[in-house]
Formats: sequence, structure tokens, C-alpha cells
Amino acid sequence: MFLGKVIGNIWATRKYEALKNFKLMIVQPLNSELEKTGDPIVAVDTVGSGPGEIVYYITASEAVIPLPVDMAPVDASIVGIVDTINSEKSNKNKP
Repeated sequence: MFLGKVIGNIWATRKYEALKNFKLMIVQPLNSELEKTGDPIVAVDTVGSGPGEIVYYITASEAVIPLPVDMAPVDASIVGIVDTINSEKSNKNKP
């Protein structure tokens, strides 16, 4: 799983039938310090996320697992919305 921030959405008037009820979101990959770590990707939203939210997503063949079909042309799926992040590095800065 990977961290990312939803930075936009894609409107598609026609899409693969299995994706008909899902939103397509633009996600900026992030590290645990919420720093950008690459180019934005398109991910299928399976949890109802929105722009500005920190999410975690899966890629590759596992991206189809949250969908109600066995096969679909999906490279990434958003599978959770992040509430908080606690990392060793961020805790070192606290008194």
C-alpha cells in the first residue's frame, strides 16, 4: 500500500462497464512525511474520498481486488482514507 493525496478528479462520460459506479481520482504519491514522491496517478476510488484528503492506495494486479469483478483495466485503487500518521521521524520533533 502507498500513501497519496487526492488532488483532483477525472470526469469520464464513457468508461469500462465495471467502473461505471466508481469515481476516477488524481492522486499525488507521498512519503510518510507527506512529501511528494513522484508523478500523479489516476486511481479508482472505492471508499468515497475527495480532493485534499490523504489516502492509501494499492497498485498492479491487486488494484482489481476491491472491485466487484475479477478483471478490469485498473492500475491503482484507493482503499482507505487516512485519519492520522504517526512516524518515528515526526515524533522526534515533539518535546
